[in-house]
Amino acid sequence: MKVGIGQDSHRFDFENKNKKFVLGGVTFEGVTPLSGNSDADVVLHAITNAVSGVTCVNILGRIADEMCMKKGITDSSEYLVEALKYLVDVKIVHVSISIECSYPRITPKIPEMRKVISGLLGIPENSVGITATSGEGLTQFGQGKGVQAFCIVTAL
Repeated sequence: MKVGIGQDSHRFDFENKNKKFVLGGVTFEGVTPLSGNSDADVVLHAITNAVSGVTCVNILGRIADEMCMKKGITDSSEYLVEALKYLVDVKIVHVSISIECSYPRITPKIPEMRKVISGLLGIPENSVGITATSGEGLTQFGQGKGVQAFCIVTAL
């Protein structure tokens, strides 16, 4: 068994009126987007980093930058698909995600995010756990300045 942990965070981009807010592969309509070269999906980035923790191949950084800057790939699901290519002799069997923000409301979108993530990872929806918290407003994420996600993946 192997376990990987991942984290990612992005600030809101209050100036960008063209970009969409994407979290866990799901678009939230009418929500201020996150700042980043890609779609800035902190959930998929955290999962990608957790997979990198299992494979020891860092995707976010040089590889994702090349995909984004040179090939124009801004869909974070593509970075996760790239990370999964490096899994050898193990398969992801469970993922647990914790999201911190005060905005937007995450809970109504959790079922849709679980479905997208289970499809990307090739695992059942009941193997994708997602929780959300405002952190009682103690951090910048809980104060409405951005979104942070942590992820743990279990691979057998």
